[in-house]
Amino acid sequence: MKAYKIKGVFLMGKVWQPFSKEVIGNDENEAVERLLSTIGSRHGVKRRMIKIKEVKELGNEEIQDAMVKYMIEKVGE
Repeated sequence: MKAYKIKGVFLMGKVWQPFSKEVIGNDENEAVERLLSTIGSRHGVKRRMIKIKEVKELGNEEIQDAMVKYMIEKVGE
């Protein structure tokens, strides 16, 4: 598993909300899929209303989200 930081915007009502989220995945596509699923379920947003602007793979020292860091370390054991 690798950590990714994904940035973009999603349409909330009539306003485009920016977001930056750290997620884990085996590859970039899986990480994006997890993000789309998470934002869709938490905010009730359709996938077509989510625009991804940047996907960046993170090194272990760059991870800031405690849960992502924990998951990466747990899988590494």
